[in-house]
Amino acid sequence: MAKKQKRFQLLQGNEACVEGAIAAGMRFYAGYPITPSTEIAERSAVRLPQVGGKFMQMEDEIAGIAAALGASVAGKKAMTATSGPGFSLKQENIGYATIAEIPLVIVDVMRSGPSTGLPTSPSQGDVMQAKWGTHGDHPVIAICPCSVQDTYNQTVRAFNLAERFRTPVILLMDEIVGHMREGCELIPTEELEIHNRNTQMINSMPYAFGEGQYVPHMTSFGDGHLFNITGLFHDEAGFPTNDNDIAGAENSRIMEKIKVYKYSGILEFEEYEMEDADIGIVCYGGTTRAVREAVDEARDMGYNVGMFRPVTLWPFPEHELVSRAKQLRRLIVVEHNYGQVLLTVEGIIKGDTRVEFVGKVNGTAISPSEIIRKIEEGEE
Repeated sequence: MAKKQKRFQLLQGNEACVEGAIAAGMRFYAGYPITPSTEIAERSAVRLPQVGGKFMQMEDEIAGIAAALGASVAGKKAMTATSGPGFSLKQENIGYATIAEIPLVIVDVMRSGPSTGLPTSPSQGDVMQAKWGTHGDHPVIAICPCSVQDTYNQTVRAFNLAERFRTPVILLMDEIVGHMREGCELIPTEELEIHNRNTQMINSMPYAFGEGQYVPHMTSFGDGHLFNITGLFHDEAGFPTNDNDIAGAENSRIMEKIKVYKYSGILEFEEYEMEDADIGIVCYGGTTRAVREAVDEARDMGYNVGMFRPVTLWPFPEHELVSRAKQLRRLIVVEHNYGQVLLTVEGIIKGDTRVEFVGKVNGTAISPSEIIRKIEEGEE
């Protein structure tokens, strides 16, 4: 019998991730422990057997994602979690999941690097790896929660998007969010909007899709339908093809299924005090709390400052940021790296607004006072 959970609990972000995954229907987890994501594996090992699920500790990160992919193909909502070097090791199978269109949630609790770096310190060093980590042209959905409650909610959304679009979804957490401990409401499954994959294949073809649609239906392996899964470009039956027209159409379709539905539940962003702002701050994930406090302090000092936070980091809310930037004199990007989102913002703004940067790569957290100092320096 499943253990009854209290609706409100004091949890770490990593623990809230597991609870959100289970509420969304996750019943299989495979992975390898790595700081600062280890609590995700530990709690999954405890909680999954309580709800009839399976936990598997694998020998390495590659085996972890491979096992999770197999479970997803067999019809289970699956997740794997890692950090830093482990995320690098998972990239080939992320590409495989993309072209084979296998739903999967991959949690990356970012840490300082490169290599082993500072395993227990704040960092947001995997932002561009989440976007470009696997080779070839491929769609990416990456979500950045900023608190324990947000982690619970966004984990549910990550599963919904993975199942709805038959694609891997990256939950891009960081050490601050993963190890932060706060009260969290465990919203029961029956009160959540849950998306499940469409299992009614068209003409018994695993990669066939209806007119005007972009996502094939997907039955579970072992349910009586025989079909092929490959990392090669393939036809509707799943068998490899060298037909350039089929390959080109397939590659375009897997890109377009994210682009076309970008505003149908994929893209999400948060604004704070942006209505009259002439100084904007772009942040995400673990920097959000410091930025929000800095915005409040700066307003008390007489500066019109606002916050723009991409919740969905990829695809990036480009048009929304551009429209906000038209009212701004300055735009400050705050992140725990050497300027990864900064590059994206600079490319989007194209010199229309002055873009500045507050970053850290030494393993310590950015403080509100450092952000305030940057605001003041630009007004001197």
